[in-house]
Parts: sequence; C-alpha cells; structure tokens
Amino acid sequence: LVGVAIIFLIVWWFWIYKPEDVSVEDNSLLITVASGTYTPSRIKIEKHKAVSLTFLRKDPSPCAETLLIPDLNINETLVLNKSVTIELPGLAEGTYAFHCQMKMYKGELNVS
Repeated sequence: LVGVAIIFLIVWWFWIYKPEDVSVEDNSLLITVASGTYTPSRIKIEKHKAVSLTFLRKDPSPCAETLLIPDLNINETLVLNKSVTIELPGLAEGTYAFHCQMKMYKGELNVS
C-alpha cells in the first residue's frame, strides 16, 4: 500500500500537478529560485506588452545557476542571493518555456 501511494505521489507531482498561473502586474514580477523550483513557475503575460522578470536565486544547487529561455535566445547566470532582471519585449501569443540547463527547474510564460 505504501508503494502504491508513493507511485501515485510521483505521478501526481511530475505529470498531473500544475501550479496556478500568476499574472504580471505593473510590468514586473519577482521569481524566486529555491528548493528545486521557480516560484511562480507559470506566468501569464499580456501579448505585445514589455515586462521585467526579476529572478532571485536562493538555491545553492549548481543547476539553479543558469536560466534558459530558448525561444527568446536568453541564457543568464543567476548569482546566489542576488537579483537578476530580464527585460522582455512585447511577445507574440504563445507559450515560452524557461528552465535550467538540465531542465530540472521548469517554468513557462503564457502570453495571451
């Protein structure tokens, strides 16, 4: 029974669970990198609206050091306990993934 419960929790965490979307307000948003996640990790952005995303890395893991947004050709180094701000131009409608270099930390920008 314990094994089945553990399997269910793994399936739920990796395939079923979706954190709620957070909208960017005032054209900026703080994203914390801690405990193996980006918080918030699902971000709603209004299309064709420039925004600033500030990443604050609190996780000492080497994987948390790099931020990639492949569709936008963004590759940033996140310094431990320092804020790094990324200015995004107005984007076309769509979903833009962001992650670390190993894709263990994941998030997405939902532009609509």
